[in-house]
This record gives sequence, C-alpha cells and structure tokens, in this order.
Amino acid sequence: MSVNEDRAAARDRQREIAEELKASGALDEIFAQIDAGTPLTGEDGLLTGVLKAALERGLEAELTSHLGYEKGAADASAHPNSLGRHES
Repeated sequence: MSVNEDRAAARDRQREIAEELKASGALDEIFAQIDAGTPLTGEDGLLTGVLKAALERGLEAELTSHLGYEKGAADASAHPNSLGRHES
C-alpha cells in the first residue's frame, strides 16, 4: 500500500468510527454542549476536557495492566507491588 492509500484507509476508518459514535448516541451530550456555545479549545474548551479525560482513562488502564490489579481492589495488598504489602 502506498502512503496515500494508507492515509485514505485511515480517513475511512476515522469516518466509520465517527459514524458509529454518532449512531450510538455517545456524542449527543458533546453535541449539545457545542450547540450551547461551549468553546472547543482553550483552557475551558470542550476538546481540552475530552482529551484530558481520554488520556487519564488510558493511563489508568495502562497502570492497571502493568500492576495486575485495579485501583482500590480489595486484593491489592496481596500483590508484591502494592503499597499495602508489608515485608516481614
């Protein structure tokens, strides 16, 4: 595949994802905020908040995967990398 074909395929997939999100209703609240005049960019911008939330969710998932347990898990202290674990 050429670079242009790769880019076209990526754009097509992005369109598919956007259409799936729209169809599911997942974007309804975001669209409502846009319609209400919420700024998209800047410190209080909608996209800034969405990006921050997405990055935090990804980092939480990565940490959970790395540690082997979720934050606040009842059995967390059983893991050797837990702060709740005490060596005797």
